[in-house]
Amino acid sequence: MSGNSFRHWLTQLGVKVASPAAFLVVPLYGMAWIIFYRESFSWASIATLATWFMTLLIQRAAHRDTQAIHAKLDELLRAQSEARTELAAIDQQDPEDIEEHRTARTID
Repeated sequence: MSGNSFRHWLTQLGVKVASPAAFLVVPLYGMAWIIFYRESFSWASIATLATWFMTLLIQRAAHRDTQAIHAKLDELLRAQSEARTELAAIDQQDPEDIEEHRTARTID
């Protein structure tokens, strides 16, 4: 797997983890844990599942906030006649590519 495809895969994984379907993984994993390894299921196991659930909540909230910021910025770009329209789709790029773009624009 090349560096670019791995970075893209990681970005897509972050988006998938923020989806509502990701929340089904926690109870499914908990049920599988109880069914197959009942003797190892303890309060620490419940704490682990709660930590995973809270991590998903935080990821979803961060994703929601990011999407809201993007929507607002897209609207501003559309409203501003002097804005470059190619920036409206920059969020489709990998984070490293966006940082590279920002660094290049700062130097200019």
